[in-house]
Amino acid sequence: MNTEHFNSLSLDELWRLHQQVAATLNQKILMQKARLEERLRKIGLAEKAVRFDRKRRPYPPVRPKYSNPKNPAETWSGRGRLPRWLRPQLRGGRKLDDFLIDHASVQKRQTN
Repeated sequence: MNTEHFNSLSLDELWRLHQQVAATLNQKILMQKARLEERLRKIGLAEKAVRFDRKRRPYPPVRPKYSNPKNPAETWSGRGRLPRWLRPQLRGGRKLDDFLIDHASVQKRQTN
């Protein structure tokens, strides 16, 4: 397939093309799945077919790594999005290490 003409398309045109391709692929996949399920039903193996509705494996709980000094009840494990209380602090020039939960106890030991 010659893809050189994609460079001449605008962003809006490329996005519309992407949506059309995604919709067409989705439709064809659903049609193929229905055909395969029908074939399995005809040969009597539909009940034995493997379903992909598996649940995710359970992850162990993650302990909080960072804490809000103004409200120690607000913590963050360091995973996922930055919490609301941390964003302005980092923009203000503070370092992430300043909010480590163990960081405060290390400072206390060093000053004593």
